[in-house]
Amino acid sequence: MARTSVAILLALIVATLAPTVGSADATTPATTLGGSYLAARGTLVHPAADAPALPPTTATSFIVADATTGQILAARNVHSRLAPASTLKTLTAVTAFQWLSGSTQVVGSRGAAGVEGTQVGINAGQAYTAKQLFTAMLVMSANDAAVSIGDAIGGGQTALSKMNAEAAHLQARDTVARTTNGLDAPGQTSSAYDLALIFRAGLANPRFRYYISLRSADFPLANGKSYTIYTHDRLLNSYPGMIGGKNGYTIAANASFVGAAKRGSHTIIVAVMRDVPNFWPEVTSLLDWGFAADGHMQPVGYLVAPRR
Repeated sequence: MARTSVAILLALIVATLAPTVGSADATTPATTLGGSYLAARGTLVHPAADAPALPPTTATSFIVADATTGQILAARNVHSRLAPASTLKTLTAVTAFQWLSGSTQVVGSRGAAGVEGTQVGINAGQAYTAKQLFTAMLVMSANDAAVSIGDAIGGGQTALSKMNAEAAHLQARDTVARTTNGLDAPGQTSSAYDLALIFRAGLANPRFRYYISLRSADFPLANGKSYTIYTHDRLLNSYPGMIGGKNGYTIAANASFVGAAKRGSHTIIVAVMRDVPNFWPEVTSLLDWGFAADGHMQPVGYLVAPRR
């Protein structure tokens, strides 16, 4: 789907949604993106008699939103600017899809081969397809694959400028990309709100949905050999209706995750930031709650549409 078409579709969704956030938000300009109520600190939720209580979570920041309507069902500190870790790879993907086809040939660089953290095993001088690199980046969170994708869209500041321009287009105003792989860097930030925006834009792209849904894939090694890589998204193999997600962890960021699941006509996005390493039970509970609460309570805000 073309970016213009996606922007128009989401704009129409938000246009119909905004009045339901509350009469004040419908008649006065919001000072905070997504509704003025989101400026409040702490956990935000409107209890409802026919919806379950919001489950506890240790995340510093989180969001539960309906991907279709854009309604935010519950949130905590959603505009807090935090280190995103590997969840930033969702922005790398959404940006690079506009520049690279799956068959685009990319030659591994020494910089990619020498990056720290999780690696798929990029060899300097070996050619890869963009499809192989996107697979490694989104399935097993390969930092070297993310650097290679950045190299393919200009490398260095050129690649980062494209990512930050895409963040601006999506109105992800809390996001500043300083790397393509999410490894900690001075000034690099995102927010739970922005992760949900970026992931929502990804869900509108069939290529993004394909990669995040992969449970395993083969990746080429040198001399014509290959090996199998496996998803780092534990919920993809266990949670009913899980579309996929992206997790991350660094010492500075702690644990983070953004993902979505679908049941019937409802698609729920959950993002958590600065959470405990074993956040999977919390995300499971938040997804369950989102499906049970969706359509039964007043939202606390909304996800904005991309700029046209």
